[in-house]
Amino acid sequence: MENNKQLSPTYKTIVGVQFLFVAFGATVLVPLLVGLDPSTALFTAGVGTLIFHLVTKGMVPIFLGSSFAFIAPIIKATELYGLAGTLSGLVAVGLVYFLMSALVKWQGVRVIERLFPPVVIGPVIMLIGLSLAGVGVDMAKEDWLLAIIALVTAIVVSMFAKGLLQLIPIFSGIIVGYIAAMLLGRVDFSGIATAPWIGLPQFVKPEFSWGAILFMIPVAIAPVIEHVGDMYAVSQVAGKNFVKKPGLHRSMFGDGIACCVSGFIGGPPVTTYSEVTGAMILTKVTDPAVIRIAAVTGIVFSLVAKVSAFLKSIPGSVLGGIMLLLFGMIAATGVNNMIRNKTDMSNTRNLIIVSLTLTTGIGGAVLQVGNISMTGIGLSALIGVILNLILPRTKEKNENKEEIGS
Repeated sequence: MENNKQLSPTYKTIVGVQFLFVAFGATVLVPLLVGLDPSTALFTAGVGTLIFHLVTKGMVPIFLGSSFAFIAPIIKATELYGLAGTLSGLVAVGLVYFLMSALVKWQGVRVIERLFPPVVIGPVIMLIGLSLAGVGVDMAKEDWLLAIIALVTAIVVSMFAKGLLQLIPIFSGIIVGYIAAMLLGRVDFSGIATAPWIGLPQFVKPEFSWGAILFMIPVAIAPVIEHVGDMYAVSQVAGKNFVKKPGLHRSMFGDGIACCVSGFIGGPPVTTYSEVTGAMILTKVTDPAVIRIAAVTGIVFSLVAKVSAFLKSIPGSVLGGIMLLLFGMIAATGVNNMIRNKTDMSNTRNLIIVSLTLTTGIGGAVLQVGNISMTGIGLSALIGVILNLILPRTKEKNENKEEIGS
């Protein structure tokens, strides 16, 4: 599918800016929901993408944006450890990528498949969406009219839009919801009016916290798996085997450095964006230089202070309407992950893993050791991994068939 046609600098720039707008809505939504500066997220997405391209020798056309997997953990960790402590946990996320990079270099891709099969990853992804359902409803009910307008717009764009528009349902829902809020007089423009045109993002320094680190590290399992899937997807789109060259170990290492840098300056962890891969399919442009243009554009936008002020003026109910769809879709993705990989839910072993992963996560189980605690998605992911490693594999299906036959 690779497009070998020589592209002019002007065309590359136009497509690069388009690619940023495909990733824009999701990238800024994460910080808006967890209390971080959206300009910082744009900055770290741009810088992280450039770091990734440096580590992967400029070969892989991937954009790194804010990871949805960390929304619920960041909200909870901020309550427990404060924002500065939480950021130290986000820096530690990069260490998981470094470890996985070393394992892949040593044992190959199969080591990840053994540690994190669909029976573990599926329920973890479901928890990422389900754990935030209440937050979405609470934000939406502040103004149900605006929430429904944003929600319906996102649904219509997802189902009926064509071309690049179909790839930005979140962005479309926010824009239409914002316009509706303006018409109804429910937007406070004072922050935009007083904000300067040019200004640095709000960088925040992390403070070391063992609790936050242990809280966040297990959450990285889901985006690590997503990274592997996106690497295979972008390889297919570009007609090259990026898993082999420059190698999955390099791409994971690059993603890990980007996460560390983001956490060090107050941004959310970044992850590979499949939305941009979809945009490459539509435009038939797979030149990594175009992705780097999108990254630089994101950095430039992050330095326009009025952009941050505009994003912060979006009514919470508009974001709530988007969340109702978004987090439900994340949960459904976890179910689809198990269905697509034909996870046998008639098998007692699989039932136990999925059941305990979901109940500990939804029920709010807490593991307390001294002053350090682990809870939420991180604890549930760890339980799923351990159960997968220690529970014996059974052959119930074959045994049942034999009993029926007799």
